[in-house]
Amino acid sequence: MPYSLLIRNCGQLLTLAGGPTDQPLRGAALADWHILENAFVACEGDKIVALGPMSALDETQVTAATTVLNAQGRVVMPGLVECHTHLVFAGNRAHEFQRKLQGESYLDILASGGGILSTVRATRVAPEAELLANALRHLHDFRRYGITTLEAKSGYGLDKETELRLVRVAREAGRRQPVRVVPTFLGAHVVPPEYKGRPADYLDFLAADVLPALQGEAEFVDIFCEEGAFSVEDSRRYLEKARALGFGLKIHAEQLHDLGGCAMAAELGAVSVDHCDYLSAADAARVAAAGRTVAVLLPLVPLFLRQEQYAPGRQLIGQGVPVAISTDFNPGSCPSKNLWLALSMACLKMGFTPKEALAAVTLNAAWALDLAAEIGSLEAGKRADILVLDVRDYQEIPYWLGENPVQTVIIGGQVV
Repeated sequence: MPYSLLIRNCGQLLTLAGGPTDQPLRGAALADWHILENAFVACEGDKIVALGPMSALDETQVTAATTVLNAQGRVVMPGLVECHTHLVFAGNRAHEFQRKLQGESYLDILASGGGILSTVRATRVAPEAELLANALRHLHDFRRYGITTLEAKSGYGLDKETELRLVRVAREAGRRQPVRVVPTFLGAHVVPPEYKGRPADYLDFLAADVLPALQGEAEFVDIFCEEGAFSVEDSRRYLEKARALGFGLKIHAEQLHDLGGCAMAAELGAVSVDHCDYLSAADAARVAAAGRTVAVLLPLVPLFLRQEQYAPGRQLIGQGVPVAISTDFNPGSCPSKNLWLALSMACLKMGFTPKEALAAVTLNAAWALDLAAEIGSLEAGKRADILVLDVRDYQEIPYWLGENPVQTVIIGGQVV
């Protein structure tokens, strides 16, 4: 079969290949992946079929029907994988921004009925068409930043009807545009007003009445394990019930306090533990020992919340914890879709090197969605999600702070 798409004259082809294939990249392997110079990558349909130095290109497979892109010496790399977003919601919380600037904390605003609960009120009354339009607009913006796969959490309904609607909207948004959308159920975001003071009862309701309706609709079940939300023990019981129903597990933990939620979830086999700003060295060792659990670090959150504490990225890498980077796009603690900025902040505030950070937004982020067999690196047989960047050296990527380097986005072998 002739090539349907060929990208030639790649100055640096960041393959993200060359490391172990049975587990996420960790330790030294996080930066020990292959870069090919003066290279090509070729696709048939939605799959990559060949890549290598230009001298190895089989020109007989290039026909009049082949779409040929000349990278002209630029960097070419896998599409970005956004492994932690809260995609579907109504309204915004710009009115709370001034309160943050005046010194109110995230938990103070939540306790006063704002924060997540403010967005819940707006989302519950929003028509489904409005939620879908918002999600599609956000996905268009994400695609401009080179995101080709995105996880979308629910969590702004906190009742059965709205939570099911949020998952349904996420799935429909995925069908209507090219970015792959992976739905996650985060009904256990905080305790809703109807269950105030009864977090265990609310989790029992979710497990009995909502999770069975989501089988085949959501890939993962998530919970916010934090003061003001759910305890470690309540979170454990809920995640165990979700696991018994066949869901993959995730957790928001150690964002604001060291409670032990990350280690607990890793021991249950969670695919990711997210935030980790207050993750202790002892619990990090337990996460590392779990094997495939990825610590998803979210550097734009402490930046936006004006907090001093960032996840100890350099320490986690040194301890052998697999790490990924995401924005945590949401209306309260990170109203940004710029994963390139998050990558730069991981270098500046968490101690990542550029090669480590690039692995953390591609292959390891794919592991955090249990999709590394399909996406996250440029290898024959993988899905053809590819970016052509307007830079000539990968070291420029975190250097140009906040800029979007994307020139061309290819999803499933199609230029979009």
